[in-house]
Amino acid sequence: MPSHHTRRAALFALLAAALALGVAIASERLGGLVPCALCLVERWPYRIAIGLGILALLTPRRPARWLLAALALVVLGDAAIAIVHVGVEWHLWPSPLPECAAPHLSGSIAARLTQMPMRPAKPCDEPTYLIPFVPLSMAAMNLLYALGLGGVILIHLHHTRKIKR
Repeated sequence: MPSHHTRRAALFALLAAALALGVAIASERLGGLVPCALCLVERWPYRIAIGLGILALLTPRRPARWLLAALALVVLGDAAIAIVHVGVEWHLWPSPLPECAAPHLSGSIAARLTQMPMRPAKPCDEPTYLIPFVPLSMAAMNLLYALGLGGVILIHLHHTRKIKR
């Protein structure tokens, strides 16, 4: 089984990833916020991090540390996705996802209706603010959260690399 320090770090990372995903889903289902395509992409690294955190809890110390390092890299990868999203929100570049662009409708009204999505889409360049009077979009908050979480895990791994319990 992992050492006490490694087990605590794995549990912390698992809960932190679950919290981020939970806030995103709750803001959609309970808060009525509509996520854009980039928002939905930003949730996947947290799902992967949850799985890696569970595995890190269940494996011996050395593989658990490697799993925590992978978890940190996955979360930092999410920060990279959030950078792209924030850049799209600030109109620094267009979204790389075709779902973020306005649909190109042509033909008859019946043809247009068949081309429309089942669920109304939110443009990726339109920021969503979770907390009123705080000028940070959810993408920007995710960027800061992912950088913090990934950094804390990497710092923990660096400081505990010599502990052999």
